[in-house]
Amino acid sequence: MRRVALTLAVMVLAGCRANVDVPSGGPVAEWPAYGGDTGGSRYSPLTQITRDNVAHLDVAWTYRTGDVSDGRKTLRKTSFQATPIMVDGTLYLSTPFNRVVALDPETGRERWSYDPKLDLWIPYGDDLISRGVSTWLDVTPGNDGCRRRIFLATNDARLIALDARTGVPCPGFGHEGQVDLSRDVGFAYPGEYHITSPPVVVGNRIVVGSAISDNLRVDAPRGIVRAYDARSGALHWSWDPIPRDPRDPARQTWEGDSASRTGGGNAWSILSADPERDLVFVPTGSASPDFYGGERKGQNLYTNSVAALRASTGQVLWHFQVVHHDLWDYDVASQPTLVTVLREGRQIPAVAQATKMGHLFLLDRERGTPLFPVEERPVPRSTVAGEQAWPTQPFPTAPPPLVPQELTAADAWGLTFWDRGRCRRRMETLRSEGLFTPPSLEGTIIFPGNAGGSNWGSVAFDAERGLVLVNTTRVAHVVTLIPRDRFNAARTSKPQAEFGRQAGTPYAMRREVLLSPLGLPCNPPPWGMLAAVELATGKVRWEVPLGTTRDQSFFPIPFRLGMPNMGGAIATASGLVFIGAAMDNYLRAFDTDTGAELWKGRLPAGGQATPMMYRLRENGRQFVVIAAGGHNRMGTKLGDHVVAFALPTK
Repeated sequence: MRRVALTLAVMVLAGCRANVDVPSGGPVAEWPAYGGDTGGSRYSPLTQITRDNVAHLDVAWTYRTGDVSDGRKTLRKTSFQATPIMVDGTLYLSTPFNRVVALDPETGRERWSYDPKLDLWIPYGDDLISRGVSTWLDVTPGNDGCRRRIFLATNDARLIALDARTGVPCPGFGHEGQVDLSRDVGFAYPGEYHITSPPVVVGNRIVVGSAISDNLRVDAPRGIVRAYDARSGALHWSWDPIPRDPRDPARQTWEGDSASRTGGGNAWSILSADPERDLVFVPTGSASPDFYGGERKGQNLYTNSVAALRASTGQVLWHFQVVHHDLWDYDVASQPTLVTVLREGRQIPAVAQATKMGHLFLLDRERGTPLFPVEERPVPRSTVAGEQAWPTQPFPTAPPPLVPQELTAADAWGLTFWDRGRCRRRMETLRSEGLFTPPSLEGTIIFPGNAGGSNWGSVAFDAERGLVLVNTTRVAHVVTLIPRDRFNAARTSKPQAEFGRQAGTPYAMRREVLLSPLGLPCNPPPWGMLAAVELATGKVRWEVPLGTTRDQSFFPIPFRLGMPNMGGAIATASGLVFIGAAMDNYLRAFDTDTGAELWKGRLPAGGQATPMMYRLRENGRQFVVIAAGGHNRMGTKLGDHVVAFALPTK
């Protein structure tokens, strides 16, 4: 009888959940770009889902791409990091195999799919990754073919234009709908040069960056950014973040002829655009290789910067470097987000640039000048022969750092005295003098590590509240430089670590996450946070741990320690923040004003992607969609799921 009563109670509760009134009326909105718009605001004006009813969200539909691999049917494992776009009543997304899929946004039913026939047995970067697609509408009168186009940039360096209605390549674009992006970038090993992020569309131009495998060699491929004609595929302009032209003033920041011999500096993350101002904002990476710069002495402009280019010409209008002479793999991983800052009654167009170091720089959008003072502070020197670390680094005076930036042996953490003691003893042997401590032969603690701070998930901007929502990771790495003649022996002694040859330099490198013998970070929790920053004042309004141990321990106990995360947040006009990202398999909703967690929905795999949101019509439902496919390097559950949540109908 007790079991019968319990069953009836569950049925009653389920019935109550199903009988939620879905508010009618209100705004309707698409999601036409990866970040919601070309400025990367990750903001939706939709209001159907509110603080009062968000707890009733349920799975509306699930679509499975079939494109998932644990390394047995492909050379690389998959990491499903895509954010779909929704435009003209259709949802478009890309898979880790670079297939493009068009879905019915309200049912998840497939309308068409396109397969570029990617060679899955080539070593593309770390994983098989595609973060999404872009779209462009041809407004030329009388044009009926490929009027709405979907653009895909692939791991094998192609830019492909597809007819949005059919998924067929547009014949007038490039050669049979494709442009070869591997041309004019220098020699590349198979898979060394690839594209993982969607291009940005500004006017009639498609602007695309590239991803280049880290730490292989000094003379890596060129990280050029290029703009193509959206109709024909003709090249309009190209810009190299490493200045090759001796007349470029930035060339003087490279000693000798090193700018001609160094590769990388590429923009692998998401670009932004301000079409009204004819601007493209480019987040650039580090020069090759990451951890030894003796072959590229100097400040190394325009690497590790956000650069504003004239969208019509590619001319550099301004640039701001967040790291000088990078030795830590602190490339600019976050999309430059276009925001407005209220100051003395005036709305200032600005760019919010989050970084791996936990810094958030606020820059005037038209001039690139900081809106809060930035100080050049002395940082530790290198002890490695041949290296010349830059003596100072830029620190914003506001907002404050969003992650801790110093870790010593005294800070060692562990579940037990034994665990903590092992961490402490190891940390005592390593160099650790705070942020920007250079790599060394004995090993250096890099904190936050190269996956720390804010990454490609970027930030969300709530203009009504004047807030930027930022999720961060707080995990340390250890980087050790290895003399060339000891490289093979070092790899044999620690096969589980990550190694890079750094060919062309005297040193290879080894990189490891700083973990205890139990496999937990040696730095204290929380290891992942979600924060709201007031743009007008630079103050942190609230900060809460993001994620639990639910899916990363032997026992499914959800200790809310805050977990490392990859992926980003989105914000809504109704005062909600949605985010997956953490290492437990949930999509969560937080109160934008307070940071209180209001709801979480279980995912079938890791949610290391940024969600998106749309509503097709006034009498329709508001959907929140996220790719749940996991992240190989984070160790979350792999999958091929696209999951849509909505308020249940009667």
